[in-house]
Amino acid sequence: MELNYSEHRIFMTDKAGKTIAEVTFPAISKDIVNINHTFVDDSLRGQGIAGRLLLAVAQTMRKKQIKAYPTCSYAIDWFSKHPEYADIYSSHP
Repeated sequence: MELNYSEHRIFMTDKAGKTIAEVTFPAISKDIVNINHTFVDDSLRGQGIAGRLLLAVAQTMRKKQIKAYPTCSYAIDWFSKHPEYADIYSSHP
């Protein structure tokens, strides 16, 4: 499934255009975003979709040289398991 990118959101839609997975990361400042929400539809659970979304966010933040301050429990856990992205992780806003 293809990832779609917008300014503060990476998401997937089904054929009807309904959002079936997303991660949102509104800006806190020009240098930090808050990863505040991760959603995966029940029909996609267990397929690694949430991890794929977080990886896409991490790669995007690294490319833009922006830090990520996660408040979403999934994102906090994801960063704890991926120390290779410690350079973009921020423990405070």
